[in-house]
Amino acid sequence: MELVLRSVMSSARLIHLILLLAFVVLLWPLVSEGASTSASDTRPRIVAFGDSLTAGLGVQANESYPALLQRRLDSLGYRYRVINAGVSGDTTAGGLRRVPWILNNKPELVILELGANDGLRGLPVDQTKSNLRQIIRQLQEAGTTVVLAGMKLPPNYGQDYTASFEALYRMLAKESQLPLIPFFLEGVGGSSSLNQADGIHPTKEGYEVIVEQVLKVLSPMLNERLHKPTTAHKQS
Repeated sequence: MELVLRSVMSSARLIHLILLLAFVVLLWPLVSEGASTSASDTRPRIVAFGDSLTAGLGVQANESYPALLQRRLDSLGYRYRVINAGVSGDTTAGGLRRVPWILNNKPELVILELGANDGLRGLPVDQTKSNLRQIIRQLQEAGTTVVLAGMKLPPNYGQDYTASFEALYRMLAKESQLPLIPFFLEGVGGSSSLNQADGIHPTKEGYEVIVEQVLKVLSPMLNERLHKPTTAHKQS
């Protein structure tokens, strides 16, 4: 009886191994094709650097604004690869710690959307401004063009705080000579039909509106780059 059981178990292991090998063989072409595609994608990179509004919290990955931006750029004939570097819950302090990873992607352009979580937590405006300034400086020193996305807060945070918070983006854009998206959620913030049930995070339709806002700033920059020779980044 014991011999029979060992024989059955041995056969089961053999069958399991054969099925596993067959699965790997079938899957390998897809894996190798994906790796090859990624390695051979030499398009200049646009990194969408932000929090949950960039990550696409609550929507499918292909409905996030970076994914929708990629499709719009493709349809318009702009040969760029958009990378989603959004982390839900991220603050400007967290973003500052992530700059080395962002630069590892060797971006030609970064769309910087951070600060909303700082504001919602009531963090000091000067602290948020300082963190964003350091992020911008490090990206620019690496030869990366930065587009700054402005944010606003609900009025219940107090007039002085909300006004100072909104103004910090204009100040940084002027100080560092950055293209500015005045309000990242323009036309979407406060709209029940374009936001999820939490009233904060956009739906797919909301992100489609955001992409068009982004393109108003991005398209002229990309058109200008078409007529300029490509320059090497400073980062190694």
